[in-house]
Amino acid sequence: MENNHGREPIVRSLLENDLYKFSMWQALMHSHPGARAEYTFVCRNAPQYPLVDLIHDIERELDHLCTMFFTQDELDYLSTLSYMKDDFVDYLTVFRFQRRFLSIERQGENLVIHASGPLVHVMGFEMFVLYIVSELYYRRFDQTGVLEEARRRLSEKIATLRAELEYENEAQTPFIFFDFGLRRRYSGAWQKEVVATLARELPDHFKGTSNVLLAKELAVTPVGTMAHEYMQAFQAFGIRLRDFQTASLEAWVQEFRGDLGTALTDVIGIDAFLRDFDLYFAKLFDGLRHDSGDPYKFGEKVIEHYKKLRIDPRTKRLVFSDGLNLRTALDIYRHFKGRIQTSFGIGTNLTNDTPIPALNIVMKMTKCNGQPVAKITDSPGKITGVDPTFMAYLRQVFDKPE
Repeated sequence: MENNHGREPIVRSLLENDLYKFSMWQALMHSHPGARAEYTFVCRNAPQYPLVDLIHDIERELDHLCTMFFTQDELDYLSTLSYMKDDFVDYLTVFRFQRRFLSIERQGENLVIHASGPLVHVMGFEMFVLYIVSELYYRRFDQTGVLEEARRRLSEKIATLRAELEYENEAQTPFIFFDFGLRRRYSGAWQKEVVATLARELPDHFKGTSNVLLAKELAVTPVGTMAHEYMQAFQAFGIRLRDFQTASLEAWVQEFRGDLGTALTDVIGIDAFLRDFDLYFAKLFDGLRHDSGDPYKFGEKVIEHYKKLRIDPRTKRLVFSDGLNLRTALDIYRHFKGRIQTSFGIGTNLTNDTPIPALNIVMKMTKCNGQPVAKITDSPGKITGVDPTFMAYLRQVFDKPE
């Protein structure tokens, strides 16, 4: 394994973050600027060597992160996005990450990373922590032939997609996909190569990236709306717990006034979400995002829900983003083709499909305003929460069995 010293810092720009971090950041700064939160790093699978071996390199990278600021050119780019408001961009002119809100320690062979402080500050750490850990992890492997194989696999994906869609009638509902692979990428250079290659080779199908810096550099569309943490925070904002989903959706509508109209559905599962997603919200939001559970059952339930509300499902869009590759995305696309619009956010399978197995790392909100928050999705492996009493109460309130 090689040493990491002497390399350029991993984080090149504070703009190298997912778009939904900026949209949630703005919305929460306007609606709950005094909220406080805690986030915890978790590795869901077994790495090939202990991540704690990286602790000194991670410390150095995060120290560097906390010296960075947004450049005027980056702020000017954000200002071109219609949904980014002037006061938020002005706030970013003076923003710097504060290292005191982030702790890193060793617990045996476990790497423990914890962020705690103002919500509108610590929520921004997540993506940087994840792709710093990911890139440092892969740097320690023998690199011989890794990128050559990754390029071969990418070329194979492109060829397969072209062959699959050559005779497909896409006039009404084309196959559209995006890069959602920032957090678990193999490296920054490889993600940039992947996005540039897809934009060049598949312009009719590849329509953007969640990575705002790459969107700027490569002149592609930045993509994203909200993540689980946004809705989870409303579990601790002093409203009745039963109303947290509707309160979060209403706040989003008031902030963006029709922009960024894709709602996330699985903080408490699709059935509980649809009970709150009434005619008002169904008309205001352009569509829904799937991130856990069976995608086919999800889509069928959503189509039926729109029909019950007397809304033509063909005017709405489903965005699928749960562990996809191009094959699974194509299968889902064909299943729903002509019945509802679809698009696909593909992450690790695009930016980290190499001979070295990918890490499954996350950094999730665990508390807000001193209270536990939780996510009880339709995929058991994606459930997050540290307080079993609160999680049991949440299940009871939303009639979601174990």
